[in-house]
Amino acid sequence: MWLITKFGLYLLIMATFMIVLSEENPPLARLSRTMGITLTTFVIVGLLFLRVYGAYDVGRRKSKPIIYSIALATLFTDIVTYLQLMIMNTITPTVYAFRLSSIGALILAYILQVILIIIFAYAGNALFFKIHEPESCCIITSSQDSLDCIVRAILRFKKQYRIDYIKDYKDKDLFDTMKKTDTVFIQDVPVVERSEIVRYCYKNKINIYFNPEVEDIVEMNAKYYLLDDVSVLNANVKAWTMEQRIAKKLLDMGLAVVIGILTSPIWIVSAIAIKVYDGGHIFFKQKRATINGRVFEVYKFRTMKENVENRSVTDDDDRITKPGKILRKIRMDELPQLINILKGDMSFVGPRPEMLENVNAYEAELPEFRYRLRVKAGLTGYAQIAGKYNTTPKDKLIMDMMYIEQFNIMKDIQLIFQTFIVLLKSDSTEAFKTGDGEKKYIFHPAVNEEENK
Repeated sequence: MWLITKFGLYLLIMATFMIVLSEENPPLARLSRTMGITLTTFVIVGLLFLRVYGAYDVGRRKSKPIIYSIALATLFTDIVTYLQLMIMNTITPTVYAFRLSSIGALILAYILQVILIIIFAYAGNALFFKIHEPESCCIITSSQDSLDCIVRAILRFKKQYRIDYIKDYKDKDLFDTMKKTDTVFIQDVPVVERSEIVRYCYKNKINIYFNPEVEDIVEMNAKYYLLDDVSVLNANVKAWTMEQRIAKKLLDMGLAVVIGILTSPIWIVSAIAIKVYDGGHIFFKQKRATINGRVFEVYKFRTMKENVENRSVTDDDDRITKPGKILRKIRMDELPQLINILKGDMSFVGPRPEMLENVNAYEAELPEFRYRLRVKAGLTGYAQIAGKYNTTPKDKLIMDMMYIEQFNIMKDIQLIFQTFIVLLKSDSTEAFKTGDGEKKYIFHPAVNEEENK
């Protein structure tokens, strides 16, 4: 049923584009070379962008993320297919003969497509959760802090998961409890004990979620290798190759120049707004860490009052100016980092450059945090797209290591396109909380089942 629904949505999206644009481009309405090439382009480009942004995966994601993903994939697919159609409509083979027509039809088609996406996303999730009950879950952890971390995430998906049990990994009745559930969440459990739990879950067909450690990242990106007749995994953790570094540098320089030109109106409006508001400096400079711990000054549009305390942003931070709130909300305060990219301090994609105070604090608690400094800091990346300002240091480290170990130039291009999602996510700028908040679940190590249920 879900396969048919998914196929139906994609077919309707494509049909909407073809039907609306056929009003001003008649060859699209009949069997012709124009129709064939346009359909082929739409399908191929559409599949590529769905791979970048994510597909119609109801039940796995909330409705809004599905809408954002498919809407962005559709937008870029429409644009590429439209440009291909305009090229085919250019009879005289010269650049001067090229014209952009049917722009109104393109906009109308996209509006109708977004309406379809919204209907299918909300209706699909509503139907899915009407049919499927939330999975019965058991959380296995080692401390209250670990429990708070995973519970906060699970509670955002109440329709998918129902927390029935909370267990200390040392509990004697742990495996008996796991048998009663559909899914197990393992959070900050020592590797040896975690392996035993994973083996048990696999044997008994219980779904498993566990937070990865550094060793898991290395193993995930290792390649299977036969040493004579002995099976081994080979993890190449040396620096990127010369070809990879050259390709990345060319991509950085080209994008920084192009995006700088395209966003020049935003630079002008932002500069005027900041200057008019309080007459202070337009740019804010701060020391940050990049590759091998080298210190540089990062450039941003100033979003705070001048001469205030330098610390991470919290909820309702009174240091932020009115223009600053807007710039931070739409993430345009980071545009001046294009200057850092042109100077060679940063890359377009890479780990987020942290304040030196945060780096020192994080490394004192988590020495492995320095591994993310194996490459240049980046304007965007896994942690910037999927994470938030208040994402924990360990989760930032895992996201950044995933990028470092999986690097290829196509992955950079994919992450650059995914950055558009950040502009739509309301929680991407979620700040650090000023208080601990209410704990909804209390962790009691090694107690009986009834107390921990």
